[in-house]
Amino acid sequence: MYNKIMEKIKFNSEQISELLRNEHIDKCSSKSITYNKTFKLLAIQRYAEGMTATQIFRSVGLPQELVGEYVPDCCLNRWRKTFKVKGSAGLVVEERGRATGSQRGRHRTKNLTDAERIKRLEIENAYLKAKYDFLVKLRAQRKS
Repeated sequence: MYNKIMEKIKFNSEQISELLRNEHIDKCSSKSITYNKTFKLLAIQRYAEGMTATQIFRSVGLPQELVGEYVPDCCLNRWRKTFKVKGSAGLVVEERGRATGSQRGRHRTKNLTDAERIKRLEIENAYLKAKYDFLVKLRAQRKS
């Protein structure tokens, strides 16, 4: 069962064109489907009325055999969490694959003023000096 959950579905061109004909799908590639906001809200509403995720997807013409066995449940759980935290506006922006917190990448350095660039370089220099001092102390401890 573990392999089935972790297995990624690859859509062929015929399946992609079939999925794109559905009014509830905005985009589709060989690896992913992007559902539109109205479908996400509809799914959350129908789930609250007692329908299962699979029933919801099937009712709008997205059979489990095409989208995947576990996809409806995973999508609906993610949408419900987002809706609970951010409301309907949170369902508009696609956030899969975006890093959060300290994992967001490097700071922008292109449009900095000279003063900002100097301050940034001073901070970087201080950091590198502290790192060097730490490594010198560490090597001294290892030798003794």
